[in-house]
Amino acid sequence: MLRRGQKRKTKQELARIGEEHAARYLRSRGYRIVERNYRGAGAEVDIVAEHQGALVFVEVKARSTTEFAEPHQSVTFWKQRQIARAAATYVASRERRERMTRFDVVEVFLTAEGRVEKVNVIEGAFEGA
Repeated sequence: MLRRGQKRKTKQELARIGEEHAARYLRSRGYRIVERNYRGAGAEVDIVAEHQGALVFVEVKARSTTEFAEPHQSVTFWKQRQIARAAATYVASRERRERMTRFDVVEVFLTAEGRVEKVNVIEGAFEGA
């Protein structure tokens, strides 16, 4: 609920806040952030990180309501394919060695004002398509 004098954040503002909190949360869990907002193959990967020897491609979903669906449910098969293509481009252009890759989803639950209520990491949320 909005307090007096507070404004509802736009979808873009909530996404930016969600990505910032997701990156901080991942760092606190031992992830090393390598790159943010990587663009390749016509798609974007929100966060590229290293965790426990794996190269991890992270999709961040921030929501202020779960009235219609949980945040991770918006990472459709089509979105997974786009992320996987961008990840393949990243690996081909930046990686010098073979290593395990993983696709995680970070759900950031926010209030309408943009205050973080909960963060949930789903490791290995999907396979590269």
